[in-house]
Amino acid sequence: MVMVEKMGFPEGVNHGSSSSPEDVLRCCQLWNTLEQRFATLEFDRDRKSMGVLVNSSSGNKKLLVKGAVENLLERSSFVQLLDGSVVELDQYSRDLILQSLKEMSSTALRCLGFAYKDDLPEFKTYNGDEDHPAHQLLLNPANYSSIESRLVFVGMVALRDPPREEVRQAIEDCKAAGIRVMVITGDNKNTAEAICREIGVFGAHEDISSRSLTGKEFMDIRNQKNYLRQDGGLLFSRAEPRHKQEIVRLLKEDGEVVAMTGDGVNDAPALKLADIGVAMGIAGTEVAKEASDMVLADDNFGTIVAAVGEGRSIYNNMKAFIRYMISSNIGEVASIFLTAALGIPEGMIPVQLLWVNLVTDGPPATALGFNPPDKDIMKKPPRRSDDSLITPWILFRYLVIGFYVGVATVGIFVIWYTHDTFLGIDLSGDGHSLVTYNQLANWGRCHSWENFTASPFTAGNQVFNFDKDPCEYFQSGKVKATTLSLSVLVAIEMFNSLNALSEDSSLLSMPPWVNPWLLLAMSISFGLHFLILYVPFFAQVFGIVPLSLNEWLLVLAVSLPVILIDEVLKFIGRCTSGWRYSRAHRPSTKTKEE
Repeated sequence: MVMVEKMGFPEGVNHGSSSSPEDVLRCCQLWNTLEQRFATLEFDRDRKSMGVLVNSSSGNKKLLVKGAVENLLERSSFVQLLDGSVVELDQYSRDLILQSLKEMSSTALRCLGFAYKDDLPEFKTYNGDEDHPAHQLLLNPANYSSIESRLVFVGMVALRDPPREEVRQAIEDCKAAGIRVMVITGDNKNTAEAICREIGVFGAHEDISSRSLTGKEFMDIRNQKNYLRQDGGLLFSRAEPRHKQEIVRLLKEDGEVVAMTGDGVNDAPALKLADIGVAMGIAGTEVAKEASDMVLADDNFGTIVAAVGEGRSIYNNMKAFIRYMISSNIGEVASIFLTAALGIPEGMIPVQLLWVNLVTDGPPATALGFNPPDKDIMKKPPRRSDDSLITPWILFRYLVIGFYVGVATVGIFVIWYTHDTFLGIDLSGDGHSLVTYNQLANWGRCHSWENFTASPFTAGNQVFNFDKDPCEYFQSGKVKATTLSLSVLVAIEMFNSLNALSEDSSLLSMPPWVNPWLLLAMSISFGLHFLILYVPFFAQVFGIVPLSLNEWLLVLAVSLPVILIDEVLKFIGRCTSGWRYSRAHRPSTKTKEE
């Protein structure tokens, strides 16, 4: 239709004055009047053409055909020359036309051939009557090829359908992300190869003889699965719906996860068969949309690649949430276990553990869902569909971090009882008595000890005196040690949330401020902890006391190493990621996103 409007009205045709100059389809409207269509030979993949039967203005009936140039040539017996004369189509003329077709196709032009036929004796008296023999002929599409025979070839036109600017970068992103791009098209082979080179599926001078086949050639290959296992992009031109279905089926049988894009009715079976059918929302047919799992609102291939990156980011954020919660909970379990194993007084009471789990941990865990994607998220190899959410390496990291959380929480409890200074920090300001570790581990036998006394100490506005029963030093007197343990657990879990920003990237490459929501959540959690520490009513409810500046320095000194430990583990993970990936995927080289 665009071509007709560009050509304008031919000489000698009276187009009258009824068509307005502002009407962009005035030429098409004129031809609809002059050449009135009374039957249509619908397009099909076998003959790759479409024909219309028209009542010409000259009073004759004509068949007008458009379609793939090579297919029209096969059914053409004559050719119309520039002067309007019609001569027999010899082999020299065929070769000349095919050479022009090859030249245009090789420059990424899509070519469409035109032919006609005015010798239609079977339709001479046909006027749409259902009882006419010609009507029965038209009802059977198998007859269309014979009707479209002995055609007069008129010529061909080349259409430029340039790819979007962002497609080439999207293809490069796919390659970096380990996603294989296969192009399946009904276009001419030369045209398809030129377009694939233009968008980066193939290199400009790359030998693609083994990676570019027509649909028919692919079906003739004996070992089709080995062909599909080739690295890099593949091209299937002149493909029919059954070819697309077969390619998708073979890929799925080989363990691949296949995403298939399409827009036409003929694409629907393959879209339905694929793991992820993606239809075009603008140009797509309703049938294609119904058969698909996703519909692109902008018909942009780059959107699919962006969706893969977003999907990976969501998956990573889910893992970050799990990693944070499990490592923190392992730490809490480890602290309880170590307390029991060492025989020391209980470091925290149930209401304190419940506070940490439900209130203090909640905001950072929620904020981890807003983590930005890793900078190299689209450069990592794709995971397999059957990959475990928690790998042995990740579980080892959980255990290491969790064990340190337990050791730090219990350790600061022991330090307060056994040291007056630690890491150069003075802890004697409150005047509490020091005991040996052996005494602390056997505190239950305190009443049998001779000459044991405990000095009174101050915590906030309270004075704890043990003149009546020195052994109460390990019961009511543990309030300061318990507060230190609780504060370490809160602080260490806040710092551990920074570790969860990325599974492998260092905090140097992904600093805390990349997720401002996490910083806000940490502030809220610390604020809640300060609230129960320094408001007397809440401090009494939770059985804790305010801490001095030196004691906070000790809390930070014991908590901060959790970041250093995980940085070391991340560094080891980055260094061994290739080895662990190849080991986990040794049986095959299948990828998740196809």
